[in-house]
Amino acid sequence: MTKSTRILAIANQKGGVGKTTTALNLAVGLSALQRRVLLLDLDPQGNCTTGLGVELDPDQPTMGDVLVGSHSLEAVIVRPASAELDLGPANGDLTAAEVALMEREDRAGALSAALQAVAGRYHDVIIDCPPALNVLTLNALTAAHRVMIPMQCEYYALEGLSALVDTIEQIQASVNPGLEIEGLVRTMYDIRNNLSGAVARQLADNFGDKLYNTIVPRNVRVAESPSYGESVLTYDPESRGALAYRGLAGEYVRRMGA
Repeated sequence: MTKSTRILAIANQKGGVGKTTTALNLAVGLSALQRRVLLLDLDPQGNCTTGLGVELDPDQPTMGDVLVGSHSLEAVIVRPASAELDLGPANGDLTAAEVALMEREDRAGALSAALQAVAGRYHDVIIDCPPALNVLTLNALTAAHRVMIPMQCEYYALEGLSALVDTIEQIQASVNPGLEIEGLVRTMYDIRNNLSGAVARQLADNFGDKLYNTIVPRNVRVAESPSYGESVLTYDPESRGALAYRGLAGEYVRRMGA
């Protein structure tokens, strides 16, 4: 990858924290800032793919084919009708790819190698990781420059955070020394919940300026938009969720100095 391309993994092994929602809406928010964006769906549930209204034909190649080497990344990229970005789509075939990768010595570097073919074409590559610390997430973290961690402000979310940070440090020490934590984003935030405020303060104490100022609130429009095959930014541009994700994209760009 050229220096002009920034690869960001959106990761958290805990499910239900707004990870896919953040990956999808951040990608659309960045494209609205006139940035060329590639969104890679690396979750076998394929929620980034369906959330942008992309319906895959049975014989259509996906990110699973890219990881096992049967298709190039360029061959699987599609352009959703609902967003001005490119998408590497996924479906349940990623589970089979994960099993196949486990038998390979170079299993951590498959995605990184595939990304070389599109070097320089994009400003931003956003990777939606599965909710697990598995070989798919390992591929994403090996390829990425930075990791963004969506966090729901509740007690159990803090427990899982330490395991993810340990994994990032192990990858830094072994296969990707340049990997850094981009930041933590508070998602599904309920201002009425005292625990949310307490957890937010604890995150600020432990992570300092790694904690993004942008807070994504609980918002019904964010939850509704995937069922219409759109990001919340196009589904309801004036909703609190859309304003938050637009703000997150802006804060991300400002932090990189672009």
